[in-house]
Amino acid sequence: MTTPPSSPTAGSAAPPSAAPPSTAASPAPAREELVRITDCRQAYHKGAAADLVVLDDVNLTLRSGEIVGLLGRSGSGKSTLLRIIAGLLPPSAGQVLWKGRPVVGPVPGIAMVFQSFALFPWLTVQKNVELGLEAKGVPPAERDRLGEAAIDLIGLSGYENAYPKELSGGMRQRVGLARALVVQPDLLLMDEPFSALDVLTAENLRTDLIELWAEGKLPVKSLMLVTHSIEEAVLMCDRILVFSSNPGRVAHEVSIPFAHPRNREDPAFRQVVDRIYALMTRRAPIVSEVELRASEEPQPAAPVQVALPSLPMNAMVGMMETLAADPLNGRADLPLLASRLQLELDDLFPLGESLQLLEFAELEDGDILLTSEGARFVQSTHDERRQILWHSLLHNVPMVRTIRAVLDERPNHRASAERFRGELEDSMSPDYAKQTLQTLIGWGRYAELFDYDEEADQLFLDDEIA
Repeated sequence: MTTPPSSPTAGSAAPPSAAPPSTAASPAPAREELVRITDCRQAYHKGAAADLVVLDDVNLTLRSGEIVGLLGRSGSGKSTLLRIIAGLLPPSAGQVLWKGRPVVGPVPGIAMVFQSFALFPWLTVQKNVELGLEAKGVPPAERDRLGEAAIDLIGLSGYENAYPKELSGGMRQRVGLARALVVQPDLLLMDEPFSALDVLTAENLRTDLIELWAEGKLPVKSLMLVTHSIEEAVLMCDRILVFSSNPGRVAHEVSIPFAHPRNREDPAFRQVVDRIYALMTRRAPIVSEVELRASEEPQPAAPVQVALPSLPMNAMVGMMETLAADPLNGRADLPLLASRLQLELDDLFPLGESLQLLEFAELEDGDILLTSEGARFVQSTHDERRQILWHSLLHNVPMVRTIRAVLDERPNHRASAERFRGELEDSMSPDYAKQTLQTLIGWGRYAELFDYDEEADQLFLDDEIA
């Protein structure tokens, strides 16, 4: 009787009669966790007033091998979150981990590219790119070698000795990218890197960057991108985190299933874009009193002061007239409208939301609809439009009611604009308060509700209004 072969010991070669290895696909290697954010909150103390909360209850994980996009409107805290991840800003609460360790300051493995090019004008391209290496104490010869390699990678060969003033905007942003990449970070953070560029230059740089990523030539493990453009996010990212505002939170997470390069005319691509528009225009569910816990006593709601964009009334009038005309006839798909009017997310949504605030339009599942009041406004004469806006502002904008009440009760019908900016700062940053009041001044003048004396920085009622 033949003695059966004994089992091979660990580390020994398999006997010739051993079964062939399985042809089943092996599991994909686990991706390294780079960033983990738990219950992140960022608030700014405002003395006796309530804290201004920029970010609240933000949770996310970033792993190697992915591009993650942060998408949302201005003021949703996306750029603030990027600075928290980089260790440039400590969160007010919550935990930020980099490769499992708490972030307590600037992280050596993270580099950042800003919206502004932030180049030193007195340094050449080569010297600008080498700044990070110099700060790390890299010897001059090695700095030269690594700097030239980064410049070549990003498509700037031949411009090593040029100064920033000799370069176009797109080339200056490439210098910024090369400066971030030369230190070979594990994570590259990009804060609206294409927004300061013209459309064609931005498209060219975006395409080059994605090609380098897809070909494995970028010396990074992961990228995180802040953007206001839905199409840009879908073109570049593997995952998109959609932020809500006031305070900023991750409202939705969208996975993008397409390989690079991506075709924006592909129906499946357009479907994802439409889905994100719908998510960003979806209203929060209304909670009835019976759904409140028994222990919760309804509290009188304080007037909500909404941060407003820098938006002249004629832009809103133009949008309403466009919606009312053929072929839209009162309703439009937001992605198509954005394409037709050449508007980015940060232009289109403020228009739509401001019209919604005034009850002239509704945002619903990726569409914008003109309300009956909006249609009435379009069909009215200038004097009638002024009256319609007058009533809408007083009914829908608490700060307008406050301004008008203060001016009415003053004997001289005047009040310092700083008084109203200060009240707005209880709900928003000083910059947004200033911008919001300036927008309300423009709207108030159109409706002839009040006027503004720039030299005295006062709001007032003129004789006819008073």
